[in-house]
This record gives sequence, structure tokens and C-alpha cells, in this order.
Amino acid sequence: MATPEVKQSQNQAASPVNPGSRLARFSLPLVATLICLPLLVVIGAFFIGIFSAEQREVLSHLWQTVIGEYVRHSLVLLVGVGLLVLVIGVSTAWLTTACRFPGVTWLRWALLLPLAMPAYITAYTYAGMLGFEGSLQSLIRDTFDLRYGDYWFPEVRSLGGAVLMLALVFFPYVYLITRAAFIEQSSAAIEAGRTLGLGPWASFWRIALPMARPAIATGVTLALMETLADYGTVHYFGVTTFTTGIFRTWYGMGDQVGALQLASLLLTFVVVLMVIERASRAKSRYHSAGRSSARAKPHQLKGGKAVLAFTACFIPVLLGFILPALQLGWWSLERYEIWLQPTFWDLVINTVVLATIAATVTVLLALWLCYGKRRMPSKMVRSSVGMATLGYAIPGVVIAVGVMVPLAWLDNRLIEFTEFTIGWNPGLIFSGTIVALIFAYTVRFLSVSIQTVDSGLSQIRHSMDESARILGLSPREILRRIHFPLLRTSILTASILVFVDVLKELPATLVLRPFNFNTLAVRAHEMASDERLADAGPPALMIVLAGIIPVILLSRAMGKRKEAEQAANAAEPKLEDIYEPVRA
Repeated sequence: MATPEVKQSQNQAASPVNPGSRLARFSLPLVATLICLPLLVVIGAFFIGIFSAEQREVLSHLWQTVIGEYVRHSLVLLVGVGLLVLVIGVSTAWLTTACRFPGVTWLRWALLLPLAMPAYITAYTYAGMLGFEGSLQSLIRDTFDLRYGDYWFPEVRSLGGAVLMLALVFFPYVYLITRAAFIEQSSAAIEAGRTLGLGPWASFWRIALPMARPAIATGVTLALMETLADYGTVHYFGVTTFTTGIFRTWYGMGDQVGALQLASLLLTFVVVLMVIERASRAKSRYHSAGRSSARAKPHQLKGGKAVLAFTACFIPVLLGFILPALQLGWWSLERYEIWLQPTFWDLVINTVVLATIAATVTVLLALWLCYGKRRMPSKMVRSSVGMATLGYAIPGVVIAVGVMVPLAWLDNRLIEFTEFTIGWNPGLIFSGTIVALIFAYTVRFLSVSIQTVDSGLSQIRHSMDESARILGLSPREILRRIHFPLLRTSILTASILVFVDVLKELPATLVLRPFNFNTLAVRAHEMASDERLADAGPPALMIVLAGIIPVILLSRAMGKRKEAEQAANAAEPKLEDIYEPVRA
């Protein structure tokens, strides 16, 4: 007969999760709400603007003066970038997946390299190369003995130039997700189309492309969200959008209410994009033959077709990474003395320390939330963790405004309290320090950590938790002794991704950084804004070199996945092996 202790252990093992304490059950939604506080502030400003007469007047003034221009430029950016990333991403994904030609193996991972190049750095490099004082126009004038006004040259610092710069950087979102969808498609549907007389391109248009539509919609939506969030490119090219308007209203006019209203309108754009993306694939259900189905055999291209395919895939890599990287390398050599200055390495230290703190806080918080959801998978807890992942879809400038308002209010109340009680002014404790930056980075990049850690936790069976509880381990000991060793790779990956994202983040850092505190991204932006492009080369190059790290991780992950698929396909019996005994 089992003792009460054994019965209790058996009952715990029978349940999939431990219900946890009441404190833990309510602390998870509380922390998730705190993470969503900047978004709630911006959303609240929108509704306050509707019902408040004073703020309605501010909003009406903005509508009459600048919002029309912001909306028009934003729509042009969305349409232009959306079309370009769609064409470049889908075409390169199909060519590198369904075709075989010289150089395709190298191009499969090289097409990810533009992800390492922030959009504003690409804009700086092309402005330096294609501007009037750039190398290309200087070569034209020297070669043909021309002067300014004797020839026509396209202006890169324009709305069209901003569209091109953003598309060259963001097309890998579409390429990566669409190529994964093409890889998952089995050969059954393609072969069925061939038996019906469809050629390779007809099979692509009528079979492969419709099946990959949900993935394409996701990739394009990600690219468009990044387009709305961009500040450095549009600001440097003189294109007025919501992000530049928020900065101008906040800093130039000192209008906090107007900045909140613009942030709420920009947030509305993002929400509309998310709704459209989900609606576009809500009724789309495409099924392959299963995980064990054979992949479609690539087409072997030769001669002119192989050259055209290589050129189509190489040009985005050339324009999106190779040329900007070469220009940054040249500037860094021209200004080699910057690398020897102590102030430059102070910037590196500031950036690394800030990114390390943000990555540590974000990953630890993601680990706590994901483990809490694993132990207490109630609807409230799952919804709370899902709410905490919304920040990645929100532009950094919106989050910065949403962070600054409540922290500034908290600082003011704290100063009033300390002056009234002890006659001492502690200064800005939250809004004037890196606390605000860390909070904004956590809100912005927590989604990256949660998705990575949650993916690692999903690989650990609940039976391991149950066995550990039977042996008397507490939830904290299970996490420390079992889950943490198994999650080392996921935790390291999440830390690197957040670390690099913080290095590249510009809008939130510009708004929330303390006085006399700069990072590499801020210094590159300041130098470029002062038309000292060569001086922006060393800090920009450091950011790009750090940005290559997640590209290497993606390439290795895709390579391991391909090796696993090849091993699985090799282990499956082939038709000729099955039919050979029958023939004999």
C-alpha cells in the first residue's frame, strides 16, 4: 500500500505541470503588463486625444500641417519597399532552392549577409559613393572633364533612394522565410504538375508560389514593419515620416503631447499591417505529403540560364553588402587614427556594456516567463506571455516615447516626495539614466529571447519534469539542474541575437540615452549628420562586424537542418529497393 507521500508524488507525476504558487501565478501577468506599459501609454494617448479638447486641438493642428505628408511618404515607402523585397526575396529563394547552378551553394548563405548591415549604415555608404563628392561622380567628372550641372545623375538622398536602401537591407526577411517554405514543399505536387504538362516556370507560378503565400506574406510584413520603424535612413535622406516627425516634435518643438499623438498614429500603422498579414493567410491551408516526403529535385541550369540565375542572386548581395562593406573598410583605412583614440574605445566599451546588460536582463526575464508558462499553462499566463512579445513589432521610437513619459512622471513624483520629506533632490533616477534604455531594450527585444528560449524548452519533454518531481526536486532545482544545462545553446543564441540588436538600435538610444553617453550607433549617426562620412566609417564597421554573428548562426542552423533532412531521406527506402525483390 502506497504511503501518502508516494501518492502525492504519483498525483504530481500524473498532471502535466505543477500548478505553482499563487504568487507566481499572478506575478507573471503583472510583469507582462509592466513590459506592455509603454504600449499602453501610447494607446492611452490616442484615446485621450479623442476625448480631450486640448489634445484634439493639437491633433487637428498636426493633421492640417504635417500628418498628410507623413502618411503620403510612409505609404510610398511601404508600397515601394514591399514590391522590391517581394520580387528580390521570392526570386532568389526560388532560384537557390529549385535550381542548381555554379555558385548556388555560396549564394544560399551570402544572401543573408545584408541582414548584418543596418539600413542607416547602408544609406551612409551609398550617399558617400553616389553623392556629388563621391567616388563615382568624381570619376565621371575627371574622365569626361565635366562640371556640376553639365550632366544628370540620380539623387540618392530622396524618397526613391530611401526605398532602394531599405529594400536592399530588408529583402533577406522574405528570402529566408520563403526559402524555408520552398524547402518544405514535397515533390509530389511539382511532379503532378509536370505530368499535366507544366514546365518549370509554370510549376513555380501555379503550384509552388501559391503554396508559399503564407510565408511570403509573413516575410513582407516583417520587412514593412522594419520600414516603418526606420529612422536613420529617412532622416539622413531628408524624407519626412512619422519617426522623423516624432523626433522633431519631441526635441525641436518640445511638444510631448504631439509626440505621443504621432506615436499613436504610427502604432496604428503597425497594427493595420499585422491585421492585414493575418487576414491574408487566415483561410490559407496548404498541406504537403508529410515530413518524410521527398523534396523536389532541383533543375540543373547550364550556359546562359546559369549565368542569368547567378547574376540575379549575386546583384542583391553585391548591392546590399559587398559594396557598403568595401566602402566602410576604405573609410576605416582613411581614418585609421580613429581606431587609436581612447574616446573611440570608450564608445565600444559603452556599447558592449549596455548590450551585455540588456541581453542578460532580457534573457533572464524570458527564461522566467517561459518556465512559468511551462509550469502554469493557464489561459491567463499564456496570454500574458504572448502580450510581452508584442514589443518587437513596435518601432523603437514609439517604445522610447512610451518609456519616457511614465518614467519622467515617476521621477517627478519621487523628487517632490524627497524634497517634501527630507529636503533633498535626488535628480533623475529612472528617465535620466541607462535604466530607461535597458527598459526600452527589454520591451523591444524580449520577443526574440522568448521565442528562442521557448523553442528550446519545447524540446524538453514534460516527463523529465515529472521524474524530477518524483525524486523530490523543487521547481527551482529542476530549472537549475535539468533545464538550464539543456538550454545552454538556446540561451546563448538568444543572448547573441539581443546583443547584436542592441548594438544596431538607433531611435530608442537617441531618445533615452543619458547626457554625455554615446554608443557606436549614435556616433555613426552624428558623424553622418555632420557630413563627416569617413569619420562614421570605424563605428559603423564595428556594428557590421558584430552583425555578422547572427548571420553565421542562421547559416549554421540552416546547414544543420539540411543535413538532418538529407539523413532522413537517405534512411527512407527507395522505390527501386522495394520493387527489386518483386522483379527478381
